[in-house]
Amino acid sequence: MSLRALVVCLGNICRSPIGEELLRQHAHRAGLSLYVDSAGTSGWHQGEPPDSRSVQIMSLHGFDISKQKSRALNREDLQLFDFILVMDRQNLKDVKSLGVGRAKVSLFIENSDVPDPYYGGNNGFQLVYEMLDQAAAEWINSWSNLHD
Repeated sequence: MSLRALVVCLGNICRSPIGEELLRQHAHRAGLSLYVDSAGTSGWHQGEPPDSRSVQIMSLHGFDISKQKSRALNREDLQLFDFILVMDRQNLKDVKSLGVGRAKVSLFIENSDVPDPYYGGNNGFQLVYEMLDQAAAEWINSWSNLHD
């Protein structure tokens, strides 16, 4: 059986596309069957590719996210996914405002907001990458233990 995880940020163009791919890569390396997707709490960028700076930072680390497309979070996601991992406390409130589903909704990094690098410099994207890479490895490790 495959786990299903959804990564959520505001616009689904900066943080969540990075988180989506890092979870996918760590799951693959660990041999964990994981379906992963990402979404935004707003529909501002629906259908758009990730921010070019997100694409660039992932490319520097050997990953291609250029084909991902932004989509808006919807109420059905609360039923379709096992885990919904959000980037900050505002995203957490926005997801929970949709109601309750079977998905376990959590911050991507426990007790911590992942800063939105959209208005920051390029260093912000590297910082987000490093934060999410470590957290993704921890999520995959904990989910792998569920199946031992």
